[in-house]
Amino acid sequence: MDLVNHTWTQSFLLAGFTTPGALRPLAFLGTLSIYLLTLAGNLFIIVLVQADSRLSTPMYFLISVLSFLELWYVSTTVPTLLHTLLRGHSPISPTVCFVQLYVFHSLGMTECYLLGVMALDRYLAICRPLHYHALMSRQVQLWLAGATWAAGFSAALVPASLTATLPFCLKEVAHYFCDLAPLMRLACVDTRWHNGVHGAVIGVATGCNLVLILGLYGGILRAVLKLPSAASRAKAFSTCSSHITVVVLFYASAFTVYVGSPGSLLEGTDKHIALVYALLTPFLNPIIYTLRNKEVKDAMKRVRVRIRTILQEV
Repeated sequence: MDLVNHTWTQSFLLAGFTTPGALRPLAFLGTLSIYLLTLAGNLFIIVLVQADSRLSTPMYFLISVLSFLELWYVSTTVPTLLHTLLRGHSPISPTVCFVQLYVFHSLGMTECYLLGVMALDRYLAICRPLHYHALMSRQVQLWLAGATWAAGFSAALVPASLTATLPFCLKEVAHYFCDLAPLMRLACVDTRWHNGVHGAVIGVATGCNLVLILGLYGGILRAVLKLPSAASRAKAFSTCSSHITVVVLFYASAFTVYVGSPGSLLEGTDKHIALVYALLTPFLNPIIYTLRNKEVKDAMKRVRVRIRTILQEV
């Protein structure tokens, strides 16, 4: 990596992936296709929830909020990924780099909190069915959704601001976007204290949410096992299966990179793992919530019938 004086004002260089020249167009087109499908899939869920009145429930409202978040989450990093695949090493100004770092972590931590709220929703639906609609009124849904965004964007201020104030002596970022670990490797100073703060902030946010989710699903499991029939137990579990799948995908990859020391992974490893939670998970979420969900499939049929009727009248 290139050495520079710590007072430099030039751009960082995003290294991206080392892709052979012949494979670059294929990697670019594949990534672009996944990105466009991710945007289309999440937009589809948002529109479907708004278009079908039977999906006007707390669970589907929260799923649509998650889809809205994923639109921004994937759009924060994929454009720079596409640029590095097409052009190789790509310059990025320090301002844009640190804004990307902050927005990416804000959205990631917001998703952590939102997954916790979604687990709470399932717990109330299964364990407190008689009080569910009163406890999860529209006002409560909006408050919970807003609180996840406020908490996520507030918590991310700490790691982003600490990293932005570091003096940098290197400029080549061994990643396809500006993230904590690759940026701290460029610093002129010992970053162990920064690593500890980052690990504590992100670890507490993600760890507490994971403990909450596990606790809520423990309560769900106890309640479901008390149901009288196998059919009712299967139906109850089916409403949770999609959420559990998303939680496992998101937390397994995010914990690997961020919990503990953000600089503890081998250089270049984090960018491969980042593809899971920054690209693959947002791509899979619409598939998980549609292909495994009978209510969504039924809603799609109703919307198709309505559209066909409208077109025939025209």
